[in-house]
Amino acid sequence: MSKGAARVVVAKPGLDGHDRGVKIVARVLRDAGVEVIYTGLRQTPEMIVAAALQEDADAIGLSVLSGAHMTMFGRVMELLKENDATDIRVFGGGIIPDADIEELERMGVARVFTPGAPTSEIADWVRENIRPAHAA
Repeated sequence: MSKGAARVVVAKPGLDGHDRGVKIVARVLRDAGVEVIYTGLRQTPEMIVAAALQEDADAIGLSVLSGAHMTMFGRVMELLKENDATDIRVFGGGIIPDADIEELERMGVARVFTPGAPTSEIADWVRENIRPAHAA
């Protein structure tokens, strides 16, 4: 990876077993120069935050298709706060109703992408909004 690339942990929290989309997003982010750490399927929020802390991540990207987005995003946000790691930005996507997107943003989630969002939009957003803290 290029020096100074943003580091993003990409994860599938909960019991959702569908990972094709998140793998595509991970590949697109890598192709855009982002350093991606994909944690795999069926991750708990605790595992995701631990990985982000261990990897010195700049952001966490969550993919939630199971309907558990409020719980999963909420717990990740709580754990980041408990670990004094609120500088790690959280974004993600999935099948998320508009009303829930507003609530997730109130929780501190930086951006939510819905199904059909072009992968180029996701990559552009990450490049423009996630700054590598470890590059300094």
